[in-house]
Amino acid sequence: MTLKARIIEDMKSAMRAHEAARLSTIRLLLAAIKQREVDERKEMLDADVLGIIEKMVKQRRDSITQFEAGKRMDLVAAEQAELAILQGYLPQQLTSDELDAEVAAAIAQTGAAGPAGMGKVMASLKPKLAGRADMTVVSAKVKARLSS
Repeated sequence: MTLKARIIEDMKSAMRAHEAARLSTIRLLLAAIKQREVDERKEMLDADVLGIIEKMVKQRRDSITQFEAGKRMDLVAAEQAELAILQGYLPQQLTSDELDAEVAAAIAQTGAAGPAGMGKVMASLKPKLAGRADMTVVSAKVKARLSS
């Protein structure tokens, strides 16, 4: 079953269970997928859907930060609920040690030395870690390794 099909099935089950918050979040996700399909005139593959989910997760995290700064805890709670639902569609996240090992392997593979090689390292890591790690954290780890 493709990821998109799983999301559609989850929407149907949320409708049957009368889970309004879950249904709303899944509908937002399906709307984003459909919009991208219309824009690009092609069917979204699992990798494309993962990219959309990652983007939505990042948006939720940014919103949570902004709402916390504005002391809007009601909106923080709503965004956190959406975030939890969206993260359920992402693959298992890598641990810090696994992430360090991937970064070290990518640096060795690309032969990058110094901050100038960061682009090469990130380009090799992005496809491998798609959906399995926050690329902001990966970028910080690569930068720290190349700077030392």
